[in-house]
Amino acid sequence: MKRLALFDLDGTLLAHDTQLLFCRFVLQRHGLRRLFLPVAAAFAPAGLLGVLEARELKRVFLSYLWLMPRERVESLAREFAELVVPPLLFPALRDEVERHRREGRVLVLNSASPEFYVREIGRVLGFDHSFGTRVEVAARQPFIAEIEGDNNKHEAKLPRMREAGLLPCEAADSWAYSDSTADLPMLRLVRHAVCVNPGERLSALAAEAGWTVVRPERPWRSRAGQAGVVLRQLLGI
Repeated sequence: MKRLALFDLDGTLLAHDTQLLFCRFVLQRHGLRRLFLPVAAAFAPAGLLGVLEARELKRVFLSYLWLMPRERVESLAREFAELVVPPLLFPALRDEVERHRREGRVLVLNSASPEFYVREIGRVLGFDHSFGTRVEVAARQPFIAEIEGDNNKHEAKLPRMREAGLLPCEAADSWAYSDSTADLPMLRLVRHAVCVNPGERLSALAAEAGWTVVRPERPWRSRAGQAGVVLRQLLGI
């Protein structure tokens, strides 16, 4: 029986939304692509109101990559994973990844973020398997990105692991880490679930189930501070 250590990415291994981080990273190198951001901004209210599903909103948001050659997208994904992500990891969570590696568990990174850079982050951090939303990287990126399959969130995270032979998870000594109730299907797979900076609902569920809660310090102290960080990332600052 495989012993697994399953990790969400955004909000779990680091405080930030990596989609915004990657956008900032691209805009800092290709400043004129800021001109594409109003397209995503125009569709944001539809996403917030639930009119537009997260999968479709993700396709629109990636319009800032329009006409970028595949080689450049892949190069940026590698640089992003190597230069930007490691310094932003919660030290305690990075230590947990290393602990599970030493103890011989199969390391699995499973995120809703685009797989073209999730895969690179997994490579840099030494994960055995890395899954994300399968955004197609075309020879030249279309204005509205193509996605194969579902947005890799909620129950959609499980079939990918099953296809890789990682499920069913029968080992008692397996672990899962997440900050969100969206990952309840993954947290409930294992004997040892760890909730990272959980909100009110996940905190209540963790208390009821006896799950571990950890609260690493985030780089903002309030929702207003978080909103400021998000805005600067969107503008490539």
